[in-house]
Amino acid sequence: MKGEDGRYYAENGEPTYRVAQGGQVDWYTFDGYRRYHAACHMCHGPSGEGSTIAPPLLVPLKAMDYATFQDIVIHGRQTVGPAQQWVMRAMGEDQNVVCYLPDIFVYLKARSDGALGPLRPDNHQPKPGPRL
Repeated sequence: MKGEDGRYYAENGEPTYRVAQGGQVDWYTFDGYRRYHAACHMCHGPSGEGSTIAPPLLVPLKAMDYATFQDIVIHGRQTVGPAQQWVMRAMGEDQNVVCYLPDIFVYLKARSDGALGPLRPDNHQPKPGPRL
């Protein structure tokens, strides 16, 4: 894992989270929590565990890469099965989602990996300042 301007990246270059000693998370994971709760939790549940109208996210994210996550969120997805039908609307024009996809992804990855519980991560790094 390497850090750059407060963001962390896995060896494969994908955005990732960082949970330090004492449970402190990086700013972008905390921001992902905020963005998820502003745009996603109404359908996928308050902790990403699904609801009656949308599937859980935590199990699929164990194996999902960032490019797949990005594609699904931007373009939407429809899954039809014998017992249920899921429709994820395309959110590619919602700037409150698209501009913060890496943050939402790292928050959900931290939840999926068990590195972060379902409650608001109040112990977080400060927001990085602007680059000069």
